[in-house]
Amino acid sequence: MSIFYPKQVHIVEVGPRDGLQNEKQAIDTSIKVALIEKLTEAGVQYVESGSFVNPKWVPQMAGSEAVFTELTRVKGVTYAALTPNLQGFERALSVHVDEVAIFAAASETFSQKNINCSIAESISRFEPVIAAASEHNIPVRGYISCVAGCPYEGDIASEAVAKVAAQLSAMGCYEVSLGDTIGTGSAGSVSAMLDKVISAVPADKLAVHFHDTYGQALTNIFVALQKGISVIDSSVAGLGGCPYAKGASGNVATEDVVYMLNGLNIHTGINLDKLIDAGNFISAALGRDNQSKVARALISKR
Repeated sequence: MSIFYPKQVHIVEVGPRDGLQNEKQAIDTSIKVALIEKLTEAGVQYVESGSFVNPKWVPQMAGSEAVFTELTRVKGVTYAALTPNLQGFERALSVHVDEVAIFAAASETFSQKNINCSIAESISRFEPVIAAASEHNIPVRGYISCVAGCPYEGDIASEAVAKVAAQLSAMGCYEVSLGDTIGTGSAGSVSAMLDKVISAVPADKLAVHFHDTYGQALTNIFVALQKGISVIDSSVAGLGGCPYAKGASGNVATEDVVYMLNGLNIHTGINLDKLIDAGNFISAALGRDNQSKVARALISKR
């Protein structure tokens, strides 16, 4: 049986936001800006560059205005930010963010513990954000957490994921990113989940965001490609640990994803060597080794 893969995949680089937001050490704005600029030099065309959330809850993102103000923008690159409410959106608007993202969860317990409201309440809170974004012609991307498992509830029903995805899409999110927050998804469970979600939202309006906590991220991405999904979230150097599994890896490394896609002759427009350089830069700034297996292997040959 022939399997058809997308000819081109769009990489959504989340390192500067999702990757850095849980760091305990202070990271200077100049480092964040340099990372973003190195990523775009490597050919990355979409960079989640900051988050306009309450700095009390995410101190590492407190300087997002400065990041957007100081970076040198490249034509054709989307510089996006997370905006959980209207106040956050207005902050993003003031620094000319290209695109914004909102986030919900497929787990009621996770929603309550993460943003202190039910799934239904979280979605209703996004209505003014989407209305304001529409007024200013700014695209809105939606995130769903816990699409495969929850640290509190365990396995999550695929029907719950599909329901939230359909709601976000109907509200005006041009794309919905499905996040395996704790990385427990496997090829079988992810395949079943994607089939259910695709029955509610077309594959060309979906993205996947897999964590590598259990070493399953690339396998799960491979499954998503076979389903016709062609947008992949990833984090350079594997930035971003999993807060619910102490010591475990979090986001799948962009270098590892690009290497796999290169092997499938799927175009990304990203220069792997320059991407590795960007990962090495931020890893050195954080005082740790690059967490990408591909980066480590290729660095050893240099």
